[in-house]
Amino acid sequence: MPTVTTEGRSVQVDPGTRLVLAIEALGIDIGHRCGGKARCTTCRVAFDAGAPDTYTRAEYLKLQDAGLLAAPDASDPVRLSCQVLVEHDMTVRVLKTKQTEGWPDTGPAVGPDLIPEPERFERADLEVEVAAG
Repeated sequence: MPTVTTEGRSVQVDPGTRLVLAIEALGIDIGHRCGGKARCTTCRVAFDAGAPDTYTRAEYLKLQDAGLLAAPDASDPVRLSCQVLVEHDMTVRVLKTKQTEGWPDTGPAVGPDLIPEPERFERADLEVEVAAG
């Protein structure tokens, strides 16, 4: 079972668990103001280790639109935890929580399935697709 580590805490989760849910399992009030649908960026995390190589189209486009898409060789890429599936060990920094942002809650509940679509793509393929318009 893969392990997710953040803020000095670790949890083992079933492979395929959404990262945002693994972080919540650690008792961290990570933001997910859109309910985990890749419409906002409040669930973003920075990877210290174990960043996945693939993106959902929705995640890639949202990061690009928000100016948060890290360079391909970035050592700590920012990703949307609602769109990342835990398939291997990961170490992340949570960038927005209920406490740091002063929200009354973290947002609508996030379900176990990826929304809007679960299909994953290599970054280079998405870059070509976006460039082609």
